[in-house]
Amino acid sequence: MAAEKQQVTEVDRSLYDFVKSEEGYERLDAGLTPDIVREISAKKDEPQWMLDLRLKSLEIYHSLPIPDWGPSIEGLDMDHIVTYVKPPTEQKSDWESVPDDIKDTFERLGIPQAERAYLAGVGAQYDSELVYHNIQESASKQGVVYSGIEEALHGPYEELIHDHFMQLITPQDHKFAALHGAVWSGGSFVYVPKGVHMEFPLQSYFRLNAKGAGQFEHTLIIVEDGADLHFIEGCSAPKYNVANLHAGAVELFVGKNAHMRYSTIENWSKNMYNLNTKRAIVDDGGTIEWVSGSFGSHVGYLYPMSILNGADSTCEFTGVTFSGATQNLDTGCKVVLNAPRTSARIDTKGISKAGGIQTFRSSVLVTEKAEDSDVYVSCANLMLDDESRSDTIPAMDVRAKNCNVGHEASIGRIGDDMMFYLMSRGISEDEASTMIVNGFANPVSKELPLEYAVEMNNLIKLEMEGMEGAIG
Repeated sequence: MAAEKQQVTEVDRSLYDFVKSEEGYERLDAGLTPDIVREISAKKDEPQWMLDLRLKSLEIYHSLPIPDWGPSIEGLDMDHIVTYVKPPTEQKSDWESVPDDIKDTFERLGIPQAERAYLAGVGAQYDSELVYHNIQESASKQGVVYSGIEEALHGPYEELIHDHFMQLITPQDHKFAALHGAVWSGGSFVYVPKGVHMEFPLQSYFRLNAKGAGQFEHTLIIVEDGADLHFIEGCSAPKYNVANLHAGAVELFVGKNAHMRYSTIENWSKNMYNLNTKRAIVDDGGTIEWVSGSFGSHVGYLYPMSILNGADSTCEFTGVTFSGATQNLDTGCKVVLNAPRTSARIDTKGISKAGGIQTFRSSVLVTEKAEDSDVYVSCANLMLDDESRSDTIPAMDVRAKNCNVGHEASIGRIGDDMMFYLMSRGISEDEASTMIVNGFANPVSKELPLEYAVEMNNLIKLEMEGMEGAIG
């Protein structure tokens, strides 16, 4: 898989920017109405409580203002976004049964190879529906549940989903959380029982192929006391000349002394508005780790949030954002320390080139309950030319005593001395700059499984192509 990707990405971006025909696909009308919401719910044969939540979310969506504090999203017109597109297939549990054009998509992205080589389970979503879902027998025997969330709604886990669904991320949180609550479709449900340690990761991959459409998957993961899980999320889409939208949601529940790592490589196309919401809550002694690589989308609002609700719980966030021409990516994270002896460490890297704008935005709240807690935030931004821009906007609200809270930020450019050193040893300017940027992003790539670290390094190589003469 790694060698194949290296060969492809060294040539062009065709690994991600290919488009498949939509012949035979079902598309609902563009826009947002109660009738569209009811039709989505009816297609999925949902329980009444879910339809009620959808309709209430739609009301809230129409009542809330569009965010005006981040990058402009004026190019996003919901009247022209299709909220539901169904490929002509039902969910399968083996690759050979997936239709050829869809199967070809995921084979080109390396998903079947990764499943065979490394993963304990895979879910693959195409536009608005899961087309493939499978979990290895060894994981099932441990009592691990990994399925489409809609599938789980029609089984013994409906009550568990009812108790957790949109409880961390509520429709009232912001306009696009409400939108998600109204039109969500697809996504995964994971349940890891007490004390179970998953030896290999689970992965969901989201591919948006439809032009002028939105993807609104919901991921709900419950890791019980003493359990351990690594979950990987991958995303990509081809580029169109009209706006596409991604407004998914991720809710993570981490039990006492449990550990969860959530890794993401986002490679949305440059016409995408990525308005995703992710949130985790952690009990006593638990740990949440976020590993995030954000490379795509025209405009991005992405701030995974951790609520440390239990004593001695911890959060680690490691992220890199790469912003190029036409991109304005507003990324970062939020942490709430709400119990004694909690700790959080945030380490992010931002890279901008060709006029791209990259903003790191963090929010840290240390409540009165969080005495003897520690927080350290570090963000470093690298600008590759005179056109680009990087900003750092930290917010820290500390209300407890006996806490250690620190913030460190740096913004700079590739130094002439580094370039001279490498080029004097026969390395070309392009290769030298790519090596420096790869080293800068290394804290993220080293936290990823090998296959995904290779993919991230190849994405950096793609973004760096054509930079010869622009760095100095």
